[in-house]
Amino acid sequence: MAEDAKSNVEGEKNGKKEEEQEPYKERLLRLAAEFDNYKKRIKTDVDNAKLIGKAEIMKELLPIVDEFEIAMIAVKESGNQPMIKGFELVYSNFMDAMKKSGLEEVKAIGTYDPYRHEIIMMQDDPGKKPGTIISVTKRGYALGDILLRPASVIVAKDNVDMTEEKNK
Repeated sequence: MAEDAKSNVEGEKNGKKEEEQEPYKERLLRLAAEFDNYKKRIKTDVDNAKLIGKAEIMKELLPIVDEFEIAMIAVKESGNQPMIKGFELVYSNFMDAMKKSGLEEVKAIGTYDPYRHEIIMMQDDPGKKPGTIISVTKRGYALGDILLRPASVIVAKDNVDMTEEKNK
């Protein structure tokens, strides 16, 4: 019996210790969860900063892409086959590297999208609905959801004769 009494006293002491430790365990778990959330938030912030940095660099390189395309047209007109092949190879390698880094060309087909296209001119085109893209004058580019440069486009304008509208 003495042993039973002794084990009861020890059990009560252990129960009190566990009750005293419970708030500390809860606080420790909360702190661990907050730290995990902090690590995830920091990782997201670092990834976003990297993406923004990459976008800034690519934005600076876009005029070079445009000039390279103009140079390729001039070289093709010269008819110098080795030079044409060299230009095409360098351009292809450069654009492949940019695409591997996430560069995408903005699609400029169909209807004008004010978030992806910049209208530089409107033309009459009887076969097209108003707002339909007729041609692209400068390619647009994006890096994921970041628009680096909108596509410059020519769109069909409303074909309604303005004199008829005024007479109504």
